[in-house]
Amino acid sequence: QVQLAESGGGLVQAGGSLRLSCVASGRTFSNDAMGWFRQAPGKEREFVASISWSVKRTSYADSVKGRFTISSDNTKNTVYLQMNSLQPEDTAVYYCAADRMSNGPGYDYWGQGTQVTVSS
Repeated sequence: QVQLAESGGGLVQAGGSLRLSCVASGRTFSNDAMGWFRQAPGKEREFVASISWSVKRTSYADSVKGRFTISSDNTKNTVYLQMNSLQPEDTAVYYCAADRMSNGPGYDYWGQGTQVTVSS
């Protein structure tokens, strides 16, 4: 069982930055992965970025590549999403997710979400 707690969302002007944090509680495995997703009003949830706990390989959506950076601190069971050059279209609820690889494909645990609002 894994519990995820996001923080760091807020209101920021276009061009600004925010750093989201997600603390994972409970058992995690070396081959697990963590991801960030977002859902804007009226739109479907979309993938933002992911990182593996072990080798820290990363993946990014094209829309955020070069602006967002995902990282993890294994000693704290925490994953971060550094968001720079934020744009109004980045406004969404951002969700932290954990992929338990032993359960097969797909993300198995989800946080409650944190609101990110970018004003123009």
